[in-house]
Amino acid sequence: DDAMAELRPDHRTAVVTLTHDPKIDDPALHFALSSPVFYIGSLGSKRTHAKRIERLKEDGFDDDTIARIKGPVGLDIGAKTAAEIALSVMAEVVAAQRGKLA
Repeated sequence: DDAMAELRPDHRTAVVTLTHDPKIDDPALHFALSSPVFYIGSLGSKRTHAKRIERLKEDGFDDDTIARIKGPVGLDIGAKTAAEIALSVMAEVVAAQRGKLA
């Protein structure tokens, strides 16, 4: 994805896809999975994430590489609103950055 390449993500970068559209999210995930970013997350239900995993396997990614993606993204804080979901996502990103994710 051209946008991702222009950003030049490195080990200090977190990537979170939010669109629910594989045509947009999957290229970003491909780029992120092939980069040293410290965190990769993707918004969507468990069912959506399972479909995402299948697409990535079809595209040649192995299980260990795919396991880098946190999905559904965000800490489970019972978030309902957009603001709460954003908070849960950012909390998970910070936890990953600080080495506190299981």
